Amino acid sequence: MAPDRARLFSLIRSQTGVVIADDSQLNAVGGGDINASYRLDTDAGPVFLKLNAADRFPMFEAEAAGLRAIRDTGAIRVPDVIGLTADDSCGLLLLEWLDMKSVAPEDDREMGCRLARLHRNTAEEFGWPNDNFIGSTGQSNTWTSDWTGFYRDQRLLPQLELAAFNGYGGRLQQDGKRLCAKLSRILEGHRPDASLLHGDLWGGNRAALENHEPVIFDPAAYYGDRETDLAMSRLFGGFGESFYTAYEKAWPLPPGHQTRCRLYQLYHLLNHLNLFGSSYLGRTMQVIGDLLDHA
Repeated sequence: MAPDRARLFSLIRSQTGVVIADDSQLNAVGGGDINASYRLDTDAGPVFLKLNAADRFPMFEAEAAGLRAIRDTGAIRVPDVIGLTADDSCGLLLLEWLDMKSVAPEDDREMGCRLARLHRNTAEEFGWPNDNFIGSTGQSNTWTSDWTGFYRDQRLLPQLELAAFNGYGGRLQQDGKRLCAKLSRILEGHRPDASLLHGDLWGGNRAALENHEPVIFDPAAYYGDRETDLAMSRLFGGFGESFYTAYEKAWPLPPGHQTRCRLYQLYHLLNHLNLFGSSYLGRTMQVIGDLLDHA
């Protein structure tokens, strides 16, 4: 969306307290496909501005809550939340501007250590204080003490229902529901801690600073099985083996994590099917089939 600069700057000044001049630079930044992103010059230096329609503002509220929760652990760097507001024309999120670079092997090692440290922050149950989003898809987070039930009822089944609404019926629905019925068998004996998760940890949501400090951003945070973050990190690549070695050294994974990795990737594959279309259908069906074969 092309912003009305005068109205946008007035909204930021009046609602967030950030001081910007009328002639401040507003430069588009690439990288996302949901929001418009900009580097905005302020009297205190540059900030990162995310902008969308007013009805998308709940996504920014959820993102800010996740960033604050992760920041408060002190485990790993995230951009600070500077401002968050909306009017009838738009919603916006202002974040700390960080000069980030591509990830080197030494960054991967530190990232593995920091992620394990983040996951040591736990809750008594699985869930989150509010529902939030995975990409632009709603994500239910009702608190529950049963991880198997949480993952079935608040992750897989809602995605399958959305897929049916989007026209993906037939075998996907049949096999998907068969798999959900066998979830207790697949996860039998697995009793994970309810760890604080990034929730959408693919390679595009992490980077490093010049001093090699790792940074994560764009969370879909909740308390869940820590293996779900690692499963997502493996789905589309981008993380080096030093990342996984460092994580394992800091907090080894329990037996059976290879099978659970495929199970946890299924949630994100279904979400990509629902967001981006049929190019993800074959891979989704393959994962479901493999899991059913071993259930």
